[in-house]
Amino acid sequence: MSCQCINIMHSPFWTISSAAVCVAVAQASSLEDVCTSAYAVAALPAANFYQGITIDNASVTANPVYAANASGNVMFPDSTFDYCNISFSYSHDGIEGDKVRLVYWLPSPDNFKDRFLSTGGGGYLISSGDGLSGSLPGGIIYGAAAGTTDAGFGSLSTQFSSVFLLANGTANLHNLNMFGFQAIHEMTVLGKEFTKGFFNMTKDDKLYAYYQGCSEGGRDGWSQIQRYGDQFDGAVVGAPAFRFAFQQVQHAYSDIVEQTLDYYPPPCEMEKILNETITACDPLDGKTDGVVARTDLCKLRFNTSSLIGTPYSCAASPVYMGFPPHPAWPAQNGTVTAKAVQVADTIIQGLRDSHGKQAYLSYQPASIFADAFTQYDTNTSSFTLWPSDFAAQFVLPFLDLVNATSFANLDNVTYDTLKQWMYEGWQMYESTLHTTWPDLSSYHSSGGKILHYHGESDFSIPTGSSVHYRDSVREIMYPHLSFNASNAALNEWYRLFLIPGAGHCGLNAYQPNHPFPQTNLQVMIEWVEKGIVPQTLNATVLQGDRKGQNEQVCAWPLRPSWSKSVNGSVECRFDSKSLETWEVEFDAFKMPVY
Repeated sequence: MSCQCINIMHSPFWTISSAAVCVAVAQASSLEDVCTSAYAVAALPAANFYQGITIDNASVTANPVYAANASGNVMFPDSTFDYCNISFSYSHDGIEGDKVRLVYWLPSPDNFKDRFLSTGGGGYLISSGDGLSGSLPGGIIYGAAAGTTDAGFGSLSTQFSSVFLLANGTANLHNLNMFGFQAIHEMTVLGKEFTKGFFNMTKDDKLYAYYQGCSEGGRDGWSQIQRYGDQFDGAVVGAPAFRFAFQQVQHAYSDIVEQTLDYYPPPCEMEKILNETITACDPLDGKTDGVVARTDLCKLRFNTSSLIGTPYSCAASPVYMGFPPHPAWPAQNGTVTAKAVQVADTIIQGLRDSHGKQAYLSYQPASIFADAFTQYDTNTSSFTLWPSDFAAQFVLPFLDLVNATSFANLDNVTYDTLKQWMYEGWQMYESTLHTTWPDLSSYHSSGGKILHYHGESDFSIPTGSSVHYRDSVREIMYPHLSFNASNAALNEWYRLFLIPGAGHCGLNAYQPNHPFPQTNLQVMIEWVEKGIVPQTLNATVLQGDRKGQNEQVCAWPLRPSWSKSVNGSVECRFDSKSLETWEVEFDAFKMPVY
């Protein structure tokens, strides 16, 4: 076994009895040989590698983990593996008390495939954690070192929203930048260099770099793609929470619809509208399987008013703190009213201001009306408004700069108020959280690939948000090409897939037979490293009667149909009429909304 002797006495943060440590070359070693703090310190980036950053060598920890089992995650297949869990911290020069903690999982040397994976978070978390239920296993199973960061917020589980305000009226702009884009970038740059050192790669060895994340993790990914063109070879981004102010404020839109129409529907009534919509629109794709694969045809062909008078009944339900959360509800029964249909239709059409101009888009038919959940008032024996905390958690601390996370009420809040909140947040966070820069020339010229996916029945981030951004990129990147030619050109390196029936970054209990693309990173690896273009996206049914069944998802702008299928396989068609239902012009604003 060959050795490399590396002096590690150059840093004041590290002390050791010997002036040098002889470190076994990774490729010829076992996990036990390399997964030590001494070996990790020797592999750290050089002191001058990243300007303005100082790595604390004394903070390095290394722990080998054997036969770890990751299962039940929709983002990657079940797997058992060994890995080295390494953590170290760094600080930004000139910022007193600053400490950013990084965590990297590295595969055993014999399983390393010259790959690095960056991961993001969800909600106001920049990390999905360092446990088996997080995102890091998704790299290990494909032979990649995988990294995450706490962005200097104190822990991997610390919400950015809790460290944004220094005091009422005063924002921590450094933390804003870290959450917005900087922390993921630093974790990636340091992680790639550390991985090369850990596995003794030479400057001529190719380290393939990837990203994978969904929701806020999807926005995290786009924050890198749009800024750092040569950082990744491929990025898998799901249901991104970009257009941040619009996305957060729109959670209050359903509340204002109910308040404006002065009708607060029993949750069971809205659930009945949902279930009947699924039943009616399921066969429009040519296959009756409990999955609405063509929500666009649902918009064109299904009239919600046909449900007026349909009876509904639901048992009592306790408080649920999962996602989406809801308060306790009593047993309910009745018939669907014209008012409830009006609420549903108004929600689906998206936010319009008092002049009837479109300010934002909303969820597709067959999505849960989660933002429209109401609460039961035992004093009046009626359902009342249940103001969205998701909207409040943005409006109060990020627009008003006050340390509060719940609306006392929504009195005097109108559609125009929501529009103004969106515009104000857009201006305040254009350079940090908005994340819809459509010129991807740098990323494209560096050879990067993008796999963008979104559940077609997402109840938290409207599916049309992803469609609108991709169309913005197409128009900016290929302004002189026709619709068909520009889509073909964009699909060579950026593909969008709408997942039939899928909810927000996961499974949907209301359409259990829907597929989900659990092997996205594998698909991306084959695209980048082998040139295998995903003409359709591989997906698997992960629950319900058809669990384990494989399906293929069409690449946008083609839409799925089984009406002429002879062997059960999907036909991906161009349907101009249905595509028109996805087109949105935000004419409530004078500035273009990408």
